[in-house]
Amino acid sequence: MPKPGVPLERLGFLTIGLFDGDNPGPGHQATLEMISLGERLGFDSAWVRHRHLQYGISSPVAVLAAASQRTSRIGLGTAVIPLGWENPLRLAEDLATIDVLSGGRLNPGVSVGPPRNYDDVRAALYPDTADLEDFSYERVLRLLRLVAGSAAASFNGTEGFEQFSDRVQPRSPGLRQRMWYGGAGLSSARWAGENVMNFLTSSVVRAEPAGPSDFAEIQLSHIRAFRAAHPAGAAARVSQGLVVIPTDSATAAQRAKYAAYVSARTPRSAAPVGPSRMLFARDLLGPSNQIAEELYAHAAFREVTEVAFALPFTFDPEDYVQLLTDMTEKLGPALGWQPASQLAYGGSRTCRDCLWSTTPRRPRCRRCSKRSSRACTTPNSGTWT
Repeated sequence: MPKPGVPLERLGFLTIGLFDGDNPGPGHQATLEMISLGERLGFDSAWVRHRHLQYGISSPVAVLAAASQRTSRIGLGTAVIPLGWENPLRLAEDLATIDVLSGGRLNPGVSVGPPRNYDDVRAALYPDTADLEDFSYERVLRLLRLVAGSAAASFNGTEGFEQFSDRVQPRSPGLRQRMWYGGAGLSSARWAGENVMNFLTSSVVRAEPAGPSDFAEIQLSHIRAFRAAHPAGAAARVSQGLVVIPTDSATAAQRAKYAAYVSARTPRSAAPVGPSRMLFARDLLGPSNQIAEELYAHAAFREVTEVAFALPFTFDPEDYVQLLTDMTEKLGPALGWQPASQLAYGGSRTCRDCLWSTTPRRPRCRRCSKRSSRACTTPNSGTWT
């Protein structure tokens, strides 16, 4: 449980990857450069959002495939891919391909439910099957089965000069253990635990009608419900994704911009919104030591050992450079975290199957508890790298 004196183990960031619709190239290149910068700064992971028919990343699999060839260590994640837009078989192929290209660094996060504004896109997305598509949890289970190696076809063998497999190719055996579910509600948290996924919780939660209305307490209840349902219990992985805006090295103009951004968004965090009772976390703005104090006072933060701080959507590239730099040089150390390049044992060591980096205080695999000099004993695992 992170508190002063106990180090945060993994630090990541999340970006939406904005671009100009009339000239999308520079925006996509800027996202790739941001991920490369994150690796140089020592971040443990970089995550991208998924935005269909908007001016943000619409194809995270393509962006992360490119990022995998520009980086060598940093974890690459999606937070999240809405499966209502996807065919699970084709997505399983894409995810496995990126995982192979990246050397086992992919952390796919997914969610379910009908596509946003479904009535507006159904004719283009599912012209013949719009009323038949299943947007339930079964869509996730299909993806998990295919990623894990379940049969996808009834034929396996040679046809003419071509060889066919009945399973998704390429195979990436460790990928199933790195599948995440992004959910805002209590039932989603429980479901993710019951189905042995990792859990992404963000700056948005759903308040239960008879439950607490404080954001941190709601998020805490979700984390505890997830771990109570997960076979790994307290060791089950949870990543928190609050919006933090450290100002340590910001210019006066940047601080004014950031303050205006937070001021405009703060009213929505006062109470649950709409029939779904969605509640937004307050953005954390200020010097890193102040943000660290606010995080340690956050009931849900005290339950996690890894975070993927969300970057504001509308800032400029130089702002993101400042924010990422302050996160690694000021905020992370204030939370007891160290950049990967400064870790013991010659740098970051990651169990290929568990993708859990060692730290000076935690030189053991999160799943199998073996030290980094030994082989990981998790089924289908490799060794420490």
